[in-house]
Amino acid sequence: MSRSSKPRRPKRAASETLHFEDSDLVRILAGPGHENFATLEHELEVQLEAPGGGQIVITAEEARARIEARRVLNALYGRASEGLPIDPPAARAACLMADDDAGEEIDAVIRVPRGASFAARTDGQQGYVRSLKNDRAYDMIFGVGPAGTGKTLLAVAYGASQLALGSVDRLIITRPAVEAGERLGFLPGDLTEKIDPYLLPIWDALRDALGQRVSEKMREEGRVEVAPLAFMRGRTLNNAFVVVDEAQNATIPQMRMVLTRLGEGSRMAVTGDPTQTDLRRGEPSGLPHALRLLQDEQRIAVHRFTRHDVVRHGLVARIVDAYERDDAVRSDETSHV
Repeated sequence: MSRSSKPRRPKRAASETLHFEDSDLVRILAGPGHENFATLEHELEVQLEAPGGGQIVITAEEARARIEARRVLNALYGRASEGLPIDPPAARAACLMADDDAGEEIDAVIRVPRGASFAARTDGQQGYVRSLKNDRAYDMIFGVGPAGTGKTLLAVAYGASQLALGSVDRLIITRPAVEAGERLGFLPGDLTEKIDPYLLPIWDALRDALGQRVSEKMREEGRVEVAPLAFMRGRTLNNAFVVVDEAQNATIPQMRMVLTRLGEGSRMAVTGDPTQTDLRRGEPSGLPHALRLLQDEQRIAVHRFTRHDVVRHGLVARIVDAYERDDAVRSDETSHV
C-alpha cells in the first residue's frame, strides 16, 4: 500500500516596504484612483499599498514577484522624477523593460523645448530613440512594425524637438494618400480638403509634441509642412528633418523618389508596417523593397518593432498577436497547396 502524500501547505504572502523621498511622486506613481497600481498588480501578481510618508508596501507569495515589483517601481519613480508622465500604459511598459535597461530609460528621452517630453517605454523604443538622437551615426532611420508601437509619434516628437532647438529649419512630414477601403472621390471639398483626413494622425502627433498653438504657428510660418507623398516629387529637402509615415503604402518608384529627396543638413525617419499595405492587389510595397536594399548601408539604422513594443493599449498587442498567428496559418496552408 503506497503512502499517501502530504498536502502541500499554501505559500504565505510576505511583504516588504520601499521608501522614497518624495511622497508627491509616490502619489503620481499610484495614479488617480490607484489605476497605475492596479495595472502593476495585474502584470506582476503582487499587491501594492501606499500608506503615506513616501512608502510603498509590496505583498506577494513569490519572492521573485516582489523583486520584480521593486525594480519596476524604482524605474517608474525615476521616470516621475524626470517629470515624465506615469499612466497605465507606462506602467505596463515598465514591466516589459529588461532589467539591465531599466536604469537607462531616461537616456532615451525626447524633450521638446516648451513642449512635451517623450520617454521610450520598451526595449525596442529605446534603441529607436537612441538612433533618432544619434545624428553622428545615422542620417536615415527606419522604424518598422505593428500599430501602437510609437514609431510615428517618436519620430515626429524628435523632429519637433530639433525644430524647436533650431537644429533644423523645417520639419517635413509626408505620407501616401492611399485609400484604405474608402474612395477619395466620394469625400466632399477640394483636393486639400480631400487629403486632410489622411494627415490628421500627423497633426495629432504634432499637437502632442508642440501643443496646439505652437504647431499652428509653425505651420503658418512654413516651418512645419505636412503633405502627401506626391508633393515631394522634384524637391530637394535641405536643413530639414523629414518623416515618411505609412511607408508601406508607397510603391517602389514612390519610395525611391522620396528617399532621394534628402538634401544637405537633413535627416529622415521612415515608418511603416509591411503587413498593413493598402496598395492594389499585386502592386508591391516599396517599404520591404527598400529595407532589402538599404539595411546594410552605412548611416542607415533599421529598427524592427514587435507586439512586445505595443504601448497603445494592452488589447492591441493581443490583436496583433492573433493576426500574426492567422498570417502564419494562411502562409502554411498556401505553401502546401
